[in-house]
Amino acid sequence: MTDVRSPEGRLILVGNGDPIHIGSHLAEAAAAAGYQMCFEDVRAAYDASVWRKRIDWWMRGRRPSRLQQFSAELVEACRSFRPECILSTGLAPIDADGLQAIGKLGIRRVSYLTDDPWNPTHRAGWFMNALPHYDAVFSPRRANLEDLRRLGCRRVRYLPFAYAPSLHYPDPPATCDEVKAFSSDVVFAGGADADRVPYVQALLQAGFTVALYGGYWERFRPTRPHTRGHADPMALRKAIGGAKVALCLVRRANRDGHAMRSFEVPAVGACMLVEDTDEHRAMFGEPGRAVVYFRAVNEMVQTMGRLRDDPAERERLGREAHRLIVGGHNTYQDRLLAMLEPTAVGMTAALGRS
Repeated sequence: MTDVRSPEGRLILVGNGDPIHIGSHLAEAAAAAGYQMCFEDVRAAYDASVWRKRIDWWMRGRRPSRLQQFSAELVEACRSFRPECILSTGLAPIDADGLQAIGKLGIRRVSYLTDDPWNPTHRAGWFMNALPHYDAVFSPRRANLEDLRRLGCRRVRYLPFAYAPSLHYPDPPATCDEVKAFSSDVVFAGGADADRVPYVQALLQAGFTVALYGGYWERFRPTRPHTRGHADPMALRKAIGGAKVALCLVRRANRDGHAMRSFEVPAVGACMLVEDTDEHRAMFGEPGRAVVYFRAVNEMVQTMGRLRDDPAERERLGREAHRLIVGGHNTYQDRLLAMLEPTAVGMTAALGRS
């Protein structure tokens, strides 16, 4: 269990309030830690007609339709609520002018940069201009730390993803209907990036039953019959608990060394077949300690066959991965407190500089 330290005061949190998003996880963590919190949902920045949103996204550099208004509203919220810190998640719709104004109010500006802003899918000039105005930027990927420093971000730290104990816990299928609905050889939860499809296709061709959760798997003919749509937290727990093995792939376009599922899956409890990265090895240790790694498609398929036929080893691996993650201060409350620690932000020296 996470130790709850005495909070310093008020916090404005800017993120997506959907229960599956990190903004929601951090809001729950802040409430549990006793912070007085104001939550500003980023979806309000995109509130416009369909055509306006398309024009702003595709012709105006992936710009939220209400970027200026939303930024101004955040400044007013800071004036009225008077937080010690404003913490944003992901590619938060706060422009450079808004961040400068917030800094002049003596409020710490912290970004938990859960996406890679150099990913061509969502690279945006307005966001790149805003990033250097944060007092601290925390990134869950080591690959972009130097890029952030070269951009002008004054304090850059690595901070991994985490899990939410209220959502990510063991909850296997409990009835015959649930077992029928959620049983599989392999489960994968995540978007259908083109470079992920060959891994799934190889598993299907080898005869494994694969359950796919997440967006866009229906776009690819080999995976279309196996897609089960988006999973809410309960369905995700059941799907992970009902699978023999959970596949963990990183997102290459984001230059990930690990993913949100790298923490969520072991918290729920499963034998994991994990893409081999330095970050995964730092989390789970040497091969076979808590997870099994792979680097190539054929290695993944061969290893999956061995795991399918060895239930005792699957149980041991799942138990050890769960122990490592749940016992290792890896909740979103742990991450929140790390970001709000004044020494981590260097707040006094940075306030009001931009």
